[in-house]
Amino acid sequence: MTTLITNIKELIQVEYFPKQMVVGKQMKELPTIKNAFLLIENNLIKDFGLMENIPQLNVDKTINAKGKMVLPAWCDSHTHLVFSGNREQEFVDRINGLSYEDIAKKGGGILNSAKKLQNTSENDLYEQSVVRIKEVMEMGTGAVEIKSGYGLNKEAELKMLRVIKKLQQNFPITIKATFLGAHALPIEYKNDKKGFLNLVIDEILPVVAKENLADFIDIFCETGYFSVADTEKLLDAAVKHNLKPKIHVNQFTAIGGVQAGIKYNALSVDHLEEMRDEDINSLKDSKTMPVALPSCSYFLSIPYTPARKMIDSGLPIALATDYNPGSTPSGNMNFVISTACVKMHMTPEEAINAATINGAYAMGIEKTHGSICKNKRANFIITQPIPSYNFLPYSFGNNLIDKVFIEGNEI
Repeated sequence: MTTLITNIKELIQVEYFPKQMVVGKQMKELPTIKNAFLLIENNLIKDFGLMENIPQLNVDKTINAKGKMVLPAWCDSHTHLVFSGNREQEFVDRINGLSYEDIAKKGGGILNSAKKLQNTSENDLYEQSVVRIKEVMEMGTGAVEIKSGYGLNKEAELKMLRVIKKLQQNFPITIKATFLGAHALPIEYKNDKKGFLNLVIDEILPVVAKENLADFIDIFCETGYFSVADTEKLLDAAVKHNLKPKIHVNQFTAIGGVQAGIKYNALSVDHLEEMRDEDINSLKDSKTMPVALPSCSYFLSIPYTPARKMIDSGLPIALATDYNPGSTPSGNMNFVISTACVKMHMTPEEAINAATINGAYAMGIEKTHGSICKNKRANFIITQPIPSYNFLPYSFGNNLIDKVFIEGNEI
């Protein structure tokens, strides 16, 4: 099946030689071609260039994109979208003055989601998750990472990971799975963190590895949750099972989680709302991608990741949704990009780079996703007619997507 898209007003994020990521000042560079064509063969990008150079072709389908722009589908490298039910009451509680920490102390937060998930059948959990996968695809996401972490016991954590695997098998979107067994302490281990960590390491992790249920491992390294020592203990065990870290750090406090991630060659360190100069300096010259989650900051009214300072210091940034029932009940990457520009002072070029090529890197798929490049996956968005790509973050809240292609097919 060959598809030719013609008269593209601007083809965005083009690469002739694929790169791993963009960093620092490079993030302001967004290569584009105006008045372009794009040729798709099956699930891959076959060719692209200026309309005046379009080759003579016999194709199965032609799409006229006059006045429209084409850019890579979003790469959302941090979500928890396999969950049960919702936490709308906690949303109201926060409006009435309770903090995220207050709600957690009352048995809300992660423990609330864990209780609901433990009482939900695997089939029901899958059906709920199908709705969300379809939703994010329609909003332009072509690759997504999904974490466990709302199980908090062996049976429920494995149930979550099996659901993620079933989604991988049944949908064209690229899905990466992360084992987040150490997300919070369940009630029965409230005074026995060592015992719970041993459960995660000795009883759940070997099954996850044996059944090939995860690509990555995660832990919530945060005051009141898991310490740096806990994090290093878990990551030591993960090395033996060839699970690369992607870890939650610096959401509410900076306690050395960034440095622990770098020490264990984490693919990414995520959240980073609280960043010290030493954290920024530690990330320099590392291969660890800093990931910001601006819609979480928006929803919880907590500080935003200091992206401007980090980029100006020479670091890369990736953007992701953190889609989850408690702190970010949205998988809308378009809103994430707008919020990054409005609240984090990122330029549109930086935000698009962060949500495409750098997001792909944060999932280990930069060789196949995140840019318009020959032989990469044909995952892309065709916009509505818009004046420029700056209009994407500017016109927040509006649906500017005309079509989404994933693996070469319109969804």
